[in-house]
Amino acid sequence: MSNNTYPGINPKVTINSSFNFEEREIIDRLSKEWYFTIGGKQIQLGSSSIYRYTLIKPTEIYNNMFNLVRELVVIFSPYESFEPRTLDAFSFASNLHQDLRLERICSVLISKDNDIEIKLSNLLKEEQESQIIIPFSYDEILNTKNGPYFFRNRFKKHFYSRDLFAFEAPLKSDLYFFGRNDLIHSIVNRHRSNQVSGLFGLRKTGKTSVVFGIQRSLERIGAKSVFIDCQNPAFHRCNWNQALRYVLAETKKQHDLSIRIKPEDNFTEEKATSLFEEAITKISAEFGKKNILLIFDEIENITFGVSPTEHWEKGLDFVFFWQSLRSLFQKLPHTFSYLIVGTNPLCVEMERIIGNDNPIYGQIPLEYIPRFDVPQTREMVRRLGRMMGIQFDEILYGKLTEDFGGHPYLIRHVCSVINQICPKERPAKVDKAKYEKAKRMFMRDYSHFMDMILNVLNNHFNDEYEMLKYLARGDIETFKDLASLSPLYTNHLIGYGIIEENDNEYSFRIESIRDHIISKEKYKKINQTQDEMWAEISERRNSLEQKLRTICRMQLLSFLGAAEARGIVLNLMGEPRKSKNASLSYSDIFDGNKSGILFSDLPKVIFKNWDCFKNIFGSDQENIKLSLNNINKMRKDAHAKEVTSEEMQFFRVCINKIEEKVSSFLG
Repeated sequence: MSNNTYPGINPKVTINSSFNFEEREIIDRLSKEWYFTIGGKQIQLGSSSIYRYTLIKPTEIYNNMFNLVRELVVIFSPYESFEPRTLDAFSFASNLHQDLRLERICSVLISKDNDIEIKLSNLLKEEQESQIIIPFSYDEILNTKNGPYFFRNRFKKHFYSRDLFAFEAPLKSDLYFFGRNDLIHSIVNRHRSNQVSGLFGLRKTGKTSVVFGIQRSLERIGAKSVFIDCQNPAFHRCNWNQALRYVLAETKKQHDLSIRIKPEDNFTEEKATSLFEEAITKISAEFGKKNILLIFDEIENITFGVSPTEHWEKGLDFVFFWQSLRSLFQKLPHTFSYLIVGTNPLCVEMERIIGNDNPIYGQIPLEYIPRFDVPQTREMVRRLGRMMGIQFDEILYGKLTEDFGGHPYLIRHVCSVINQICPKERPAKVDKAKYEKAKRMFMRDYSHFMDMILNVLNNHFNDEYEMLKYLARGDIETFKDLASLSPLYTNHLIGYGIIEENDNEYSFRIESIRDHIISKEKYKKINQTQDEMWAEISERRNSLEQKLRTICRMQLLSFLGAAEARGIVLNLMGEPRKSKNASLSYSDIFDGNKSGILFSDLPKVIFKNWDCFKNIFGSDQENIKLSLNNINKMRKDAHAKEVTSEEMQFFRVCINKIEEKVSSFLG
């Protein structure tokens, strides 16, 4: 084992000249836990704020507990009152060293403010992508006899209290960004070669995070980019000529340029293109004649046929806008290029628009955002998990990749469920059994994630969505018949990473989406056997009964109070059940095992107290009564006689209606 895995101070450095007496004493105490690699340096922020920093290398215990391998920045703040600008010192110090040397996710702050832990926690709690900063005060290190577990427990507290998997917004920094650096470099290199690019993918596949990564990469080499959010009504409600001005105005705003953009009145349909040419040339000159990357995110909002704004959806604004940009791109080499990003690639797939050539058809290489492979999944899950005190069995990285198709958003959120069910005492190990439990919970409680991801197919590629249903049911021949009609069908599904093809055989790449579709289609099968019909009636009716009991108990209690509500339910039961259940508590009356309450009792409760339930079931009381009576009748009759297909269809209509209202209320 090399000496730098042990606590101590690098013998080649001295700390006396860099730190005051208190800070040297603090370093001496910390050196019983960490290895100090440099003697420290002074940082000045602004005109008067002075901080000092050093670097520490994790010892074996911290490596094992928190997956910390690289050196950490330690900032000393000698001020009695903590100010948010102190955090700028971390970036300043980090920039003085090579990226590969430092641990970017975690740093240590030692402050003279005795309330530093509370103040820092309040400051960072709304910052999703903030570093994990471990705070200590001078006083608690100097004036208390804390052993090694004091320092380890402080790290535990700030590492294990955050769910690093549960990120919702696109990632704006490199701290928690994984697996897409090759894609970023490819697009950046295309831009530097004066080429245009297109990037598409399902919802929540990380497109916008990649865009932010592209912007950071360009910034590091001194290049310029402009982010245009096509989803912003301020943009897509503009006509094409004013949209050109909007791009210029955003460029000026995002880079604080001095150039004057001519007023809106000047950007007529006749003059807009030439005014854009004049302005973008001046902007490029102000940037030192550097190529500008115009990034159009959520491109479907200005795409013919799918835009929410009529003149883009049904008119020729899309044609005129891209005619202008494409012609100027060709006329002004190395002035600007563009990247279009979205869920729907229709904008580059349409050859003609209302009798006109699509200016960007065949001009922009269509690239789908790639899925994570097993090594990328392992890198993300293992690293974040270890920092939260969760250790995954090696086999689970392959399972996560297969079950969720390398979709990072889904993978992170099922891991967030794992974090919820893991013991609070960390570190905790996750085996296959715990993973399967978390997966079942995720599929049950977070199915809306699947619907959100599939939304683009539902809304814009309905044929492809229907094809997925056939594939999920195992009807391969029908799927292939539809696939043979147009290569675009399977191109979309394969491009989005939902399915894969091998030797003309198709299968789901995202197994969880197959399971989700099967679950949604479960009660839509036709040509059922009698056993299948009986099973569906019994299963759905029993599930509904449990939910109706909950609703009845909650609503009566809320409107009437426990005593009155209890009396009403007992009276509706009638004798002898009323006397038999008289000693039961209000809650136990709705427990079928204790009270013998029946499905047929619940409609009586609802319609005798309709004012308590009308906000749930709506105004058509007779229609709801008919539906509930039919559901109950079918359950009683199902095993006594054969169920006809017409009766089954009517049962489904009735129970679908009630299930929808019940689910909407219970959430």
